[in-house]
Amino acid sequence: MTENSDSLNIDNALLDPGSVFSSPEELRDHPGLTSEQKIEILRRWAYDASELEVAEEEGMPGGEPSQLSGILAVLDALTGGFDVDHSPPTKQKGL
Repeated sequence: MTENSDSLNIDNALLDPGSVFSSPEELRDHPGLTSEQKIEILRRWAYDASELEVAEEEGMPGGEPSQLSGILAVLDALTGGFDVDHSPPTKQKGL
């Protein structure tokens, strides 16, 4: 994590989770966040990661390797499943 536990800025985590947490598991295990905060951050992180995967599919490579599968696994564990049926349709198949 780029910030220590005492100085976690929730706004930064919501805007750019990857700049605050090195992995979805680190976010999951953070003691200073509620389950609701973790889920919201993971949902935003999943959307960002899926957008990057679409960009790469469309020939715009670059950036860090995708953590989408790890993000979705942690999100699934916290929520009991990612609800793609009630998510807006996107090129990412509902993310």
